[in-house]
Amino acid sequence: MSEHVDVTLTKAGRTKIRYPAELLADTGDRISVRAPWAAATVRDFGFVRFEPGDVFTEHFWRERWYAVKEVRTGEGVLKGWYCDITRPAVVRDGEILVEDLDLDLWVSADGALVLRLDEDEFEASGLSVTDPEAAGEAVRALDALERRSRTPAGLAALLG
Repeated sequence: MSEHVDVTLTKAGRTKIRYPAELLADTGDRISVRAPWAAATVRDFGFVRFEPGDVFTEHFWRERWYAVKEVRTGEGVLKGWYCDITRPAVVRDGEILVEDLDLDLWVSADGALVLRLDEDEFEASGLSVTDPEAAGEAVRALDALERRSRTPAGLAALLG
């Protein structure tokens, strides 16, 4: 029987989403879980659609300022990677707590499409004023993920 955890993503001090996930591994730094798309409806971003039946294999780190989510169809076809820029994850009492810092990166399965997302939301959040150290970490994390995604090994190398 596999162990389950709850993943709670917060934003600006409020719970953005909470969902159950299957714990796949905990190396001490990286925590990996698998969960179905948590919404009952389709979310069409224009460059990718998340829909019921999609499966997310999510990787959170206790020391890194991001989470990487591998997205596959229910049939196992890789859609790509959605990366959230977050504070390092906190794990306690069967729950993974992650604070979303508004920046995101999408990398298509073939690596041809790499998109920085929500930079306007990040700017509007005021984090650079209220917590300049965290804002700097967030921007560095996004830059590092984008650089990594443009290499032949890509984001998959982070997870191997």
